[in-house]
Amino acid sequence: MISERENPIDLFNAWFEEASDTEPNDANALSLATSTPGGLPSVRIVLLKSVDDRGFVFYTNLGSRKAQHIQSNAHVALCFHWKSLRRQVRVEGPVEAVSDEEADAYFDSRPKMSQIGAWASRQSAPLKGRFELEARIAEFTARFNIGKVPRPDFWSGYRVIPQTIEFWQDQTFRLHDRLVYSRVDNQWQTNRLYP
Repeated sequence: MISERENPIDLFNAWFEEASDTEPNDANALSLATSTPGGLPSVRIVLLKSVDDRGFVFYTNLGSRKAQHIQSNAHVALCFHWKSLRRQVRVEGPVEAVSDEEADAYFDSRPKMSQIGAWASRQSAPLKGRFELEARIAEFTARFNIGKVPRPDFWSGYRVIPQTIEFWQDQTFRLHDRLVYSRVDNQWQTNRLYP
């Protein structure tokens, strides 16, 4: 049975640490679900870059489809699935932009070619062919060949502020263990759910 903790972020961090040791790669990969202005769902994989009591942080091009969806509906859902541990964590809540200082600090920590890639990619825009992207990479590599690469103003991060966090652990005969934390009046309440 899932061991209940007072703070679900503590439980998440314990599970995440185990997943980091057991998953073959990208234990920080998660499915991010957004919706179009018309309410149509859209999901893709992104990478968790930090988590604390304030929420779960990922970064993106602010012109991407996901960012456009968030601008029209700032409520999202996340799903982590760690197959090696037979565990899943679901998170739902509103999104806020990270501070410029946080975005700058994370951008500065990235490899230089990833920084250049952020400048070169017009994420989610139509691409005529691979050569167009390679030409943009060459252009920005030359532009930022020497010195620090500044963070583009069209690239930043989002923090998902959890309102619910559900922990799911696979059990035999599909009698899975499910523990849900819900934020009520800024306090966490827990419930166990039928499988």
